[in-house]
Amino acid sequence: VERVLQRLASPQSAFDQEERVLLLAAAVLLCGLALAASGDTVPEPSDYRMEEYKSPVPASLKGARVVSTGEAAQLWRDKGALFFDVMPRLPKPDNLPAGTVWRDKVRMNIPGSIWLPNVGYGALPVETAAYFRAALALHTGGDPARPVLIYCMTDCWMSWNAAKRAAEWGYTAVLWYPLGADGWQASNLPLVEATPYQLQ
Repeated sequence: VERVLQRLASPQSAFDQEERVLLLAAAVLLCGLALAASGDTVPEPSDYRMEEYKSPVPASLKGARVVSTGEAAQLWRDKGALFFDVMPRLPKPDNLPAGTVWRDKVRMNIPGSIWLPNVGYGALPVETAAYFRAALALHTGGDPARPVLIYCMTDCWMSWNAAKRAAEWGYTAVLWYPLGADGWQASNLPLVEATPYQLQ
């Protein structure tokens, strides 16, 4: 590829315009194939993701085990893990005209999941962090070795952040399902309408 590009750039090269375009397209295609074959992925950051939460995610998460849809489905069938959905919930806008009816966007998630909205941001308010900690502790019975599976949507850093946070809080069996609810649905697995979990 490098040699082709050098020859294309050379003023002495005998290629006509059409040949140059074809060779350049082939070089671009070969570069793309080489990158794909090398397995280049999004690097795993050392800290939480703080912006652009809907974008490609790493293939790994230190302190957690990444699971595929097949593995997640088997855990779900076997009741082998607690499922936590961390999809954010859109707040009601402050500037709605008087009398406007506000309806929350419907969230469809994996049956049996505990929906903990907004716990996947990079920086959490004290109240949100306390809500997340309390929900994890309550549902695991205070057992940090109990498997917890955390998900959101495909290419969503919210689940990456939340799984990282759970691992840093001492949970030792954190499972991260990066394909999330849309990956689940794409495999013809069921979803149900969710409601946010309320601490008692």
